[in-house]
Amino acid sequence: MASGYRSIGDTEKAVQAKLGDTPVQHAQMAAVAGIYRAAAAVRQHFENSVLRTVDLTWTSFVVLWVVWIWGQMETRRVAEEAGISKGTLTGVAHTLQGRGLLERSAHPKDGRLALLALTPEGETLMTRLFPQFHAEESFVTDALAEDEVLNLADLLRRIVDQVETHGADRRAELLGGQDPRPRRSGRRPKGA
Repeated sequence: MASGYRSIGDTEKAVQAKLGDTPVQHAQMAAVAGIYRAAAAVRQHFENSVLRTVDLTWTSFVVLWVVWIWGQMETRRVAEEAGISKGTLTGVAHTLQGRGLLERSAHPKDGRLALLALTPEGETLMTRLFPQFHAEESFVTDALAEDEVLNLADLLRRIVDQVETHGADRRAELLGGQDPRPRRSGRRPKGA
């Protein structure tokens, strides 16, 4: 264990101690925190193991996966499917093009749009990499029985469906009907 590492149990105890009698739904808070921690742990495991062997980040793998599964796609659709911004996709796609794994071409009917497709090298990489990637999917779920894995997958689908179906309305409600401000990098503007 790394120095300074806190287990999920340690974190839950610290949160309970800090919040005390504050009226919160502890089970819901623990569930969302668990989703976040699990996702971060899985991503880090994959990036430090199977993806490291082929010098890919999680995001670059997801972009390759989306194009591998769906075939040639418009860049905006790739970004949507990968769950990343168009700006992030631009950088990732540029890197993958430079490595000869992805190719970009103009849309045949609308020159303002671009299409992404795997190169033969990208197809070969994904065909070779997927069995290794899937072995790690099995590894990270090994502590669960088969019915628990199926139940977990169903529960996570339901959470995704909740956010995708009702999230826009909830965000509008929270923002008083205003559009969200553009995301910032976290840096303060100059002169602030």
